[in-house]
Amino acid sequence: MKKTFSWFRKVAFAEGVSFVILLFVAMPLKYLAGIPIAVTITGGLHGILFVTFAVLAREVKSEYKKDFRWLVKAGLASLLPFGTFVMDKEWRKEEAAAL
Repeated sequence: MKKTFSWFRKVAFAEGVSFVILLFVAMPLKYLAGIPIAVTITGGLHGILFVTFAVLAREVKSEYKKDFRWLVKAGLASLLPFGTFVMDKEWRKEEAAAL
């Protein structure tokens, strides 16, 4: 049984959470409270999750025979705040259909 799609969804969720924390917690702490370390730490974590998301998205595209549009949608979801949360419902259906 393939687990790539499951890992992709888990990382997508974590990437979405890290992005929201970066935008709505760490950035205000940096610019309004003068605590730049918040962005350093959160940004680094988010960067790792973003790269992992991209790698897994490409793996899912390949393993599950998704088209290029699927990859573009996944990429856009990762760039928009809450995008990965919105797309998760669709990804859950796709994963279930693939199993």
